[in-house]
Amino acid sequence: MILAVALFMEQMDSTVIATSLPAIAADIGTSPIALKLAVTSYLVALAIFIPISGWMSDRFGARNIFRMAIFVFMIGSIACAFSNSITAFVVSRLIQGAGGSMMTPVSRLLLVRGTPRHELVDAMAWLTIPALIGPIMGPPIGGFLTTYLTWHWIFWINVPIGVLGIILVTRFLPAVEPRSPRPMDFPGFCLCGIGFSGFVFGLSVISLPAVPVIYGYATVAIGILAGLLYLLHARRAPNPLLDPKMFRYPMFRAAILGASNFRMGLGALPFLMPLMLQLGFGLTPLQSGSVTFVSALGSMGSKFAASRTFKAFGFRTVISITTLLAAIFLGINGLFTAETPLFLIMACLLIGGLFRSMAFSGVNAMAFGDVDDADSSQATAINAVAQRISMAMGVAIAGGILEISSSFHDGRLLVSDFHVAFFSVSAISALACITFLRLPRDAGAELTARGRKRRHAEPEEAVAENSGSRQICLARWKHSSPAGSQDSAPADARVK
Repeated sequence: MILAVALFMEQMDSTVIATSLPAIAADIGTSPIALKLAVTSYLVALAIFIPISGWMSDRFGARNIFRMAIFVFMIGSIACAFSNSITAFVVSRLIQGAGGSMMTPVSRLLLVRGTPRHELVDAMAWLTIPALIGPIMGPPIGGFLTTYLTWHWIFWINVPIGVLGIILVTRFLPAVEPRSPRPMDFPGFCLCGIGFSGFVFGLSVISLPAVPVIYGYATVAIGILAGLLYLLHARRAPNPLLDPKMFRYPMFRAAILGASNFRMGLGALPFLMPLMLQLGFGLTPLQSGSVTFVSALGSMGSKFAASRTFKAFGFRTVISITTLLAAIFLGINGLFTAETPLFLIMACLLIGGLFRSMAFSGVNAMAFGDVDDADSSQATAINAVAQRISMAMGVAIAGGILEISSSFHDGRLLVSDFHVAFFSVSAISALACITFLRLPRDAGAELTARGRKRRHAEPEEAVAENSGSRQICLARWKHSSPAGSQDSAPADARVK
């Protein structure tokens, strides 16, 4: 829960600013469109520094890096609150992004290294909640603080949360000793930084044009080129920054590829739904935020049933069904009109949030199900990069579809344009089901089989500890012993 609070702070802050952009722009003397560079600069910082999060954790200790990340995020928040120009605000957001880039992957790394595999589903369910609640709570909280206080409070509020987080991490999280990391791959770091930041920046500009769109397409092309060069470099480098050989793990490969499609829909939902409710249905920002908030309730509800569901039906079945159902409920949003009762919209968002959270609880645990402990930092970094890129792609695809659809009439966004966008991202999300259906039937069994192997290997110790009865222990041993072995030693000796 300590890790989840820090993750909630980062996730909410990344979306809360969107609601407050007009007020911030008016206060520092710029336009809201130009100020969207602050949103882009945050995403660029994430793209640059996430790839080295695993190396930093191994080199200096995951707990130390996590505390440092919270501190840097706080410093960036304070700098944002004091900013009085667009340049200062963009630089402050870069500092925030540098801290946020470490908080998310390092928190997951701490969780993976400190949690037994059979408890990973429950742990990931707790950690998944802030990732789903944060983007939904951001707009209404940002609107409330900006309306009734000032926009500065959306950054000041991070300071007490960050201080409390550092204290709790120091007090309660066990110290994780630094490991012997791979040698730092500086050429790979440069190529990854150019590739990921160029790709994310380009997608952000295409979907939220703060500068001419041609720059967005150019930087996307540069990012793709740098990514291809990195792949060539990684094939020759003895210790690449992000090792493509990690995809030799079947469950990790399926979790990255399948979840990337699925996350595109998740990334598009917080972008499309508030716009449709406000521009299409005429709701206020506070009203739309109150409607979309129910999706978070569904996310919280799934936590209590996630582990039992995966144990009962298996990872492949549950993830395949929940991703498909979540995609269907994402597409259902494309059927809503201004005349649709709000309670029906909220009910669909509630159920959709439940299925999305259930799917992500399984996917996030499955990504580490067959990964060796020595490769956990690599898996964490690659997983975090894939999450950021797929979420950015979801927003870019949704924004592009809105632009193309609106171009067929007078360019003004209509409700029908949002319908097309919802149907499109729903179809993309549904493709994840195909990837998960190709998994073996017993995929992820070790993540739910708590104590099963232990009981098979040492039945007498397990029964003796739990029951305290020597007779029950003897009966269990006799029942499970191989035929022909019972005469080889006295019963009491065999039990001992």
